[in-house]
Amino acid sequence: MTMKVIGAGVGRTGTMSLRLAINQLGLGPCHHMEDVLESMPTQVPLWTDSLNGNPNWSAIFSGFESAVDWPTAAFYRELVDHYPSAKFILTTRSPESWVASFGSTILKLIATKNDAPPEQRDWLDMAESVITKSGFSSSLDSDGLMRAFVAHNESVISTIPAERLLVFEVKDGWDSLCDFLGKPVPDDSFPRSNNREEFWDLVEGNA
Repeated sequence: MTMKVIGAGVGRTGTMSLRLAINQLGLGPCHHMEDVLESMPTQVPLWTDSLNGNPNWSAIFSGFESAVDWPTAAFYRELVDHYPSAKFILTTRSPESWVASFGSTILKLIATKNDAPPEQRDWLDMAESVITKSGFSSSLDSDGLMRAFVAHNESVISTIPAERLLVFEVKDGWDSLCDFLGKPVPDDSFPRSNNREEFWDLVEGNA
């Protein structure tokens, strides 16, 4: 099984909604940080090895045909070469709204990781390293995070060939996504999921 669609957008850019959309279009199962959280004993060591320069992509993505969100988004440079036929989607939003969402969810979770349940510590250590690899140091203030967000997106656009990349906001809905992926537009509304409350429900449900 090879990867068909890979997300290069970082967390809190609509990646959960995109995951649901990709699955609905028949291009899943789609890997997401939720899958890491639900399979920590297997997934966390594999991603840690990737951070150390020893990725095993076939093991990481076993059973999946697509992937979005972190940790995947931190490895777009490696994955664009490893999966030469895959299409990439860069989910994005305004830097200001992203920082607000990131700061009240992922950043807050990482900042309090020492208070997390012991079974989540390795996952959180890995997640923090992935976020740092993406250019988001824990020392950055709001302005620095916004600049890093823009820099990540610009790097994705300059790295991935234009014919393989869609820059996408979930508010755009089905049309541009389906056109890019060569799929008919569903009759259903575009899925929307993982607001801030759902984020904490997901984390606490796997504690």
